[in-house]
Amino acid sequence: MADLAAANLTNGTPEAGPLTYAGTGVRQDLVAIALGKMLASIRTTAPASSGRPVKLPGHFAGLLRIGRETLALTTDNVGTKLLLAHTLDRWEEVGEDVVAVNVNDLSAVGARPSALVDYIAVQSPVPSVFEALGKGLARGLREARCHLVGGETSIVPDLVRSLDLSGTALGFFPRGRAPVTGATLRPGDVLIGLPSSGFHSNGYTLVRRLIEEYSIDIARPLPDDARPLGHRLLAPTRIYTRPVEALLAAHLPVALAHISGRGARNLLRLNSRVQFTLDALPAPEGLFRWIADLSRLPAEELYQTFNMGVGFVVGVRAKQVDRALSVLKRSGEKRAQVIGHIEKGRGVRLPELGVRYDSY
Repeated sequence: MADLAAANLTNGTPEAGPLTYAGTGVRQDLVAIALGKMLASIRTTAPASSGRPVKLPGHFAGLLRIGRETLALTTDNVGTKLLLAHTLDRWEEVGEDVVAVNVNDLSAVGARPSALVDYIAVQSPVPSVFEALGKGLARGLREARCHLVGGETSIVPDLVRSLDLSGTALGFFPRGRAPVTGATLRPGDVLIGLPSSGFHSNGYTLVRRLIEEYSIDIARPLPDDARPLGHRLLAPTRIYTRPVEALLAAHLPVALAHISGRGARNLLRLNSRVQFTLDALPAPEGLFRWIADLSRLPAEELYQTFNMGVGFVVGVRAKQVDRALSVLKRSGEKRAQVIGHIEKGRGVRLPELGVRYDSY
């Protein structure tokens, strides 16, 4: 598979060393500093009659307690994958993505997706593009069993070159279900990985830069697939609502994580008092092997930029592993597998790769 990086797709090889995500201008360290400054400036507090926020800083969704009910709220966008959609003039996949990136974050706190609103910023509205986005949105909403209840379209030619797409999703906790935060994780618990469908909606700034620097023809396929590379790169983010809901109905998860931006570091959002040891990760294949061979990035960079084949992680008690895998299989999740376990300590450790992450 080492030939995938060059297999009749490239017209040249840059002389510089490996390009990192930070090297493309995506500085996560600056994001943390900027957010800290912004949040420090927000000192207002709403009255108790507006509900009571549940303290869950840094988690996948915000929670609000209103009376006896708890609501979950999250927002996200599709990112620079939209630029690839623009290049190929294919928009259905990113329509599905905007649902997925939001409902998966709701699932990561154990909430059932209920409603979504979308926001589209365009240079100029093109009816055929909006039609394609609608078809993708419809597919995502059906899979997530979620309503579209509104949205906003802004025509801002001075602000965007093509189109920007984001959404906000609302979830709730059915009677008898409490939020699943990972706070009760303990040594001995087992981590189960659910496979991804590709890069989902993360890492595309780096992917596009590599395509440009290596002059890769995205109209041609990789050797292991008949589809053009560009179509494969646009594969929509998997929606994990059904398997997660099946696990929650069986009262099995003690932790849930959507492996999105920041890759394996997302596990640190669950619990800072335990160590996540990922010692049974699947070997990179397909697009992940391609990007590893092409970029020559070290494992530390790859696993904090891409999901590397695992798009969602479920934590269960050791005695519940077989039951959880059975529930997942019945829900249609036939490729779920144990990828690691919880140990004493802190951080995320990938021992076979010599990688350790101590902070998100």
